[in-house]
Amino acid sequence: MSGSFACYHYRNEETKKMKKNANSTFGIVGLGRFGTALAITLAEAGKEVIVVDQNEEKVKAMRQYTEYAFVCDNLSKATLSEVGIQNCDTVIVCIGSRIDTSILTTLNVVSLGVPHVISKATSQDQGAVLEKIGAEVVYPERDMAIRLGKKLLSGNFLDFIFLDNDIEIQQVPVSGFIEGKTIQEINIRKKYGLNIIAIEHDQNTIIELSPDYKLQSEDIIVVIGKVQNIRELERALS
Repeated sequence: MSGSFACYHYRNEETKKMKKNANSTFGIVGLGRFGTALAITLAEAGKEVIVVDQNEEKVKAMRQYTEYAFVCDNLSKATLSEVGIQNCDTVIVCIGSRIDTSILTTLNVVSLGVPHVISKATSQDQGAVLEKIGAEVVYPERDMAIRLGKKLLSGNFLDFIFLDNDIEIQQVPVSGFIEGKTIQEINIRKKYGLNIIAIEHDQNTIIELSPDYKLQSEDIIVVIGKVQNIRELERALS
């Protein structure tokens, strides 16, 4: 984007302020279908999001969701630094189809010191390289197909269910202050107005819950309650 690089320093200062005002901040590099859907989901959940893409129209479309939407002609370390990607807690590189660009961009993000880097891959070879340079790798198309297949076989379509405009059933990974504590100790019914209706542990779903069950980092709790209360719990765990 010609003529716009000079204003990046101002934008970087703004993204520094952004991090101070959020529990967690996310960077999305690449606004294909996967990156766009991910960015919108995070933004609508109240998260602060930086989005970067070479396509001006895609970036413009994202400005209704985040003010930190930048057009970048290249994804060099210097450019990513100027837009403030290093201020994010998690950056997702969504450039799976362009393998060389995906790997180089991931390397640039990792070298900027971002604590959690996730990269989209379309092949095992690409994923192996991305893992070696320090990224967590996701395979959206493959994982979605496997996930759908398992749900079709099991008949369990629960990821999250909207019961009406205000009530939701949703899976929440165990982390933060609830890890290592019993269901009775965390008492999210009193604190957040939520009920735990199931726990996913080692690919098994537990529905007969004991108050003495100690939550582990690999567990996922299934909660029911008001959408706002679920979001408050998620923020507290982030």
